[in-house]
Amino acid sequence: MAPPPPPPTTPPYAPPLPTAAPAPTYSPPTSPASPAPRPAPDPLQALAAALLNLTGVGLGYVLLKQWLLAALCWAATAALLIVALPAEVDGVPGGVLIGFVAFLLLAAADGARRALRTHQSRPLRAPFAVGLGLALLAVPAGGVVAYDAARDEAVETMLLDRLAKADRLVTASGSRSFDAAEDDYRSALAIYRDLGDDHPGSKAADRVPDRLTAYYKSVAAPYDEREYCDALKPLEYLRTLPGSLGKDRLGSLATWPDDRLATSLYECGSQGLGTTDGGGHLGRLLRTFPGSDQAGKVEPAIRDAIDERSSDLKGAEPCKATDELRNIGSTAKALPDDAGDGLSGDAASAVESGTYACGVDEFKDGKFGDAAKTLNDFAGTYKSNGKRDRAKDIAIAAEIAEARPAAGRSLPPAKSPGGGKLTYVLENGGPGPLEVLYTGPTTGSLKLASCVGCKTYTSKAKGKKACLAGSGYPSKTLHLPPGDYHFLYKRDASSVGGVRNNTEGSKIQPGYRYTDCSYVVTGGGLGDLDGLDGLDGLDGLDGLDSLDGRT
Repeated sequence: MAPPPPPPTTPPYAPPLPTAAPAPTYSPPTSPASPAPRPAPDPLQALAAALLNLTGVGLGYVLLKQWLLAALCWAATAALLIVALPAEVDGVPGGVLIGFVAFLLLAAADGARRALRTHQSRPLRAPFAVGLGLALLAVPAGGVVAYDAARDEAVETMLLDRLAKADRLVTASGSRSFDAAEDDYRSALAIYRDLGDDHPGSKAADRVPDRLTAYYKSVAAPYDEREYCDALKPLEYLRTLPGSLGKDRLGSLATWPDDRLATSLYECGSQGLGTTDGGGHLGRLLRTFPGSDQAGKVEPAIRDAIDERSSDLKGAEPCKATDELRNIGSTAKALPDDAGDGLSGDAASAVESGTYACGVDEFKDGKFGDAAKTLNDFAGTYKSNGKRDRAKDIAIAAEIAEARPAAGRSLPPAKSPGGGKLTYVLENGGPGPLEVLYTGPTTGSLKLASCVGCKTYTSKAKGKKACLAGSGYPSKTLHLPPGDYHFLYKRDASSVGGVRNNTEGSKIQPGYRYTDCSYVVTGGGLGDLDGLDGLDGLDGLDGLDSLDGRT
């Protein structure tokens, strides 16, 4: 083993020696350093700025630290949200939406331009920003989807409100007559139709079929209440709806009113048999639903009505029954396809009997003018009827009774009494033809020709004097059973002008011969009536001188 080295020794101190100054050296001047090269524009950064600005919140400007421009983007987005929210049926106005999209495109282009002119020292930021921009684009896209959903919900709400409005119209209309509610019904139907046509698939449109069922029931409510005549118009209205709504949409509702309308036509027509307009519904039934069960009931219903009114002719109101029979006959004649030929004949036969019964009833009720007209019409219409002569007699008595009520205290006798007859001469001592009606134990009438050369008189006394002195007047002789008689004198007013009818009563007794001379008094002078036999009720214009003498 080698021995360790000896420890170092310190050299002895020596004072420094003087040195000579270094010789000066010359360095040539150096040129300034050239600047470092600028980084190339980063397209990723430009893309990132554009994508981030497209999000609508100006993040591209935030990346570029352009805070004022970022604030402008925030303000534009806030303004859009104020306009758009809450979502409404009409959505954002088109001009606003176009302006906002144009603003985003400009912001994206401007962000890209500014990014290309801005050099970042950390290039790894750009790829991250591009990814962030792509991810954040889902925010406005999702906002659009959410806004469309909110807008769709607003549309549904609006459509349901319209549906509710139509429902309220239908509900309110159900308590009114169809005539009063028709406009509201039509308005409600227009809403239902528009919902189905313009918004198929909506919640409101899906509910329309159920609403139409309720609509039909509301319109046809009078039918359910058995107000058949009131149900006619609404049911006819419902039958027009397939033409406007379509059979496919209505389904079974398209034919829903048919049976109800047929029933209503039958019931209303049957109830109206005998009135002036009710029976016409039966004719409409046969024309509209000829093969229906209701149509098969028409003929039996009319026949029953004829039989019922024929029985009523013997009751207290034969005139009413006759009028109804006449109307039933008109209904039967109006039936299509000659369906009522036999029925109209039955009704006409019943009317013939009813006319006579009516005239007699009017006479008994003191309606003498009506009785005279009814029975004269009967005699003129039914010339082969066995009661024609009797009707003429009652008509004569009724006409006399209208001016002289005592003549109508009872019907004239159906047969003239037997026994002796008395002579009763009637003379026309005045101008113009004269008709004389009489009733009593027997009833009849006769006509006297005009007296040629006869004149009118200014007083009764002068007329009487002329009758007593005259001869050759037109005359006719009656042979009457004794008894109380009533006479009506009717002069042709066209030959004298304004002559009123005159009546008188006369009691014809055996042992006398009677002569009545008629003359005309003008000027209202009645003169002296003394000494005239059997004059009653003179009116001062047509004077009658009743001359009598013992045979």
